[in-house]
Amino acid sequence: MTTPSREERLSGLLRLAKIIPVITIEEVEHAVPLARALVGGGLRLLEITLRTPAGFAAAEAIMRAVPDAVVGIGTVLTPADLARAAAIGAQFALSPGATPELLDAAAAGDLPFMPGVATASELMQAMVRGFGTVKFFPAATMGGIPALRALGGPFPSARFCPTGGVGASNAAEWLAVPNVVAVGGSWLTPASDLRARNWEVIEEYARQASAL
Repeated sequence: MTTPSREERLSGLLRLAKIIPVITIEEVEHAVPLARALVGGGLRLLEITLRTPAGFAAAEAIMRAVPDAVVGIGTVLTPADLARAAAIGAQFALSPGATPELLDAAAAGDLPFMPGVATASELMQAMVRGFGTVKFFPAATMGGIPALRALGGPFPSARFCPTGGVGASNAAEWLAVPNVVAVGGSWLTPASDLRARNWEVIEEYARQASAL
């Protein structure tokens, strides 16, 4: 049996959910109840960002306690971040942008990876290394849906996960674009609700999003 490629495994993961919560966790103790709320609402793919020191520990806690969650590491900035994401058992990784060093490290590895791009040139650098599915960031300020439609002309095989400016009011509009395979956003996990431990509220956000 042929082993699925890195891109094929990423495509399989993205079929599990079209909306990926972009999660910034300040306190590790919030990680597990938050993940349970999101999964309970129907969102299994979770991007745990490295925007705080708690990121890796939070991801590990979720992987141990919430087996239905598919945990990815976001805000990957360096090859060292990527290596650690793979070492802890993350199932995918994402970056807001991509240096040649990061792209080369990801291409040499086996972890499903979505590099961040904002321009045609950046997309070309990703695609030449085998990354056909990318994160479009910051999506709204880099031209929004018209930009994605324009990129579809010269790059018909590229697939995008836009993040940045995607929210409850416009997620369905983004998902209707033919070259969009998923969207990411932080609207599902507001910092105020995390601090207040409003897990039932977050589960309802997830349920509404998964219905799109």
